[in-house]
Order: sequence, then C-alpha cells, then structure tokens
Amino acid sequence: MTGFLYVLAAAFMWGVIGVFTKFVLAEGVSALEIAFWRAMFGWMFFLVHAAVAGQLKAHRSDLPALLGFGVICVTLFYGAYQIAIRDVGMAMAAVLLYTAPAWVALLSRLVLKEEMTLIKAACVAMTILGVACISLGPKLTSGSAFDLNLFGLAAGLLSGFTYALYYIFGKKFLYRYPTPTIFVYALPFGALLLWPFIHFVDKSPQAWLLLIGMALVTSYGAFSVYYAGLKRMDATHASVIATFEPLVAAILAYGLFGEKFSLLGYAGSSLIIVAVLMVVLSGTRNRKTARSEA
Repeated sequence: MTGFLYVLAAAFMWGVIGVFTKFVLAEGVSALEIAFWRAMFGWMFFLVHAAVAGQLKAHRSDLPALLGFGVICVTLFYGAYQIAIRDVGMAMAAVLLYTAPAWVALLSRLVLKEEMTLIKAACVAMTILGVACISLGPKLTSGSAFDLNLFGLAAGLLSGFTYALYYIFGKKFLYRYPTPTIFVYALPFGALLLWPFIHFVDKSPQAWLLLIGMALVTSYGAFSVYYAGLKRMDATHASVIATFEPLVAAILAYGLFGEKFSLLGYAGSSLIIVAVLMVVLSGTRNRKTARSEA
C-alpha cells in the first residue's frame, strides 16, 4: 500500500505541470524559459539531497551517458512538453505525452531487439488513432476550417517520444545510480542547452515562487516519490498507477481553465490509455509465464 501511495502521489504531481505552466505563462514567461527554470531549480533540490546523502560521485566514463540523458530529459522533453501545453492546452498535451508506450514498443524492437508482438502492434495502431481523434476531432465534427496547431501537436508527440527514450535509456544504463545522482548531472546540462533559445524576461515575485514551486513539486518531488514507490512495488504496477497523470491533468484543465475535448477527443484519449494498460498488463503476463517456465 505504501508503494501504491508513493506512485499515485507522483502521478498527481506530474498532473499539475500544466497548472503551473498556465499561471507562469500568464506572467509573461516563455515556455522554454519555464523549462529552463524548472530544470535549474529542480537541480538545486537534487544537489542538496545528493550532497546530504553522499551521492554526488559518478564514474568519469559514465558522464557522457549522464549528460546525454540531460539532452533527452531536459532540452527535448521539458522544452517540448512546455511548448505543447502553451500551444494545444494542458489536457491535450498530457494525452499526447502518453503516446510514449507506443514509442517504447517501437524503440524496444529497434534498440533492445525485443519482439514486436501482436499486442504491441495493436497498441501502436490504437495510439496513432487516438492522437488523430484528439487532434482532428473538433474539425471533423464542426466542419470548420482546418487550423490545427501542427507545431503544438508535433511538440506533444516529441514529448511522448523523449519520455519513451527515458525508459529505453534507463533500461540500458540508469539503474547504476541513485535518482539524485542522475539528475545532479543531467538537469544543469540539459538546461544549459536551452539557454541560447531563451529570451529571459523580468519576473515578479509571484512568477519566481511559481517556478520554484513547480520545480519542487513536479521535478524533485515527483521523481523522488516515484522511485521510492518503485522500491516497494513491481515496476509494471507502478506504470499503471502513473497513467493517472493525464486524467488528473484533464480534470484540472477542465475545472480551472475550461479546456475540454470533443466527443472524438475523449474517445481518442480512452484509446491511448487503454493502449497503455494493454502494454503494461501484457508485460505482467509475459513475466509470469517466464517465471513458471523457469
């Protein structure tokens, strides 16, 4: 039960990323600058944690991989997700983020040489169809002119792709280090690569507090409790619980900002979430079969 509560807390923390983003955008801060400060303030929290816990050291030979993770986790993932929230709204951005399992299925085949099962292929197809329903649904039902924000859609899909790379990268490397160690090296490097593309603006005290709170809750807090939960429960079950994130984001987007999908959009969201659960549950069955055969 403790592990379940930890992972559920992480899902809720990630679910409020869009809320923080909306309020900071309203303060005149750009999407990429939000990503930059989320990473830098998050790094400060992880740095203190790692220093206190004696987890600052990393092998010199592993630094290129840790810095490469910074490019994926911050420069691409943080940046793309903030832009998607800005351009297509927090509800759609959260659902597009959860195209990640489809990307994982494809990348697992290409990078890890895992079998592309019928279930995995079906999940990829369901995810693509779900994204199409979300993106095109309002236009298909209203018959209005086609003015889909392709840049925002692409940013949302990129966030899902880089989120998938997080798991692929982790399976091949990141198990070697505690969570604080990884982010001590990854976050500042990824943030620095965003620097040339940012026009920094003067910020009010409220904007600074929002940025610090965002980093504390959605970076340091969410990743810390998520990995604490993983120590107490199966990773597959943790993944299922984490799918509460887009649900939380959609509810908050509707309640706070009036964002809502068309009927096709809700159908597409359901397809994506069902695809996530199918991938996760099929993995559970495969592991049980492997244990029984062993």
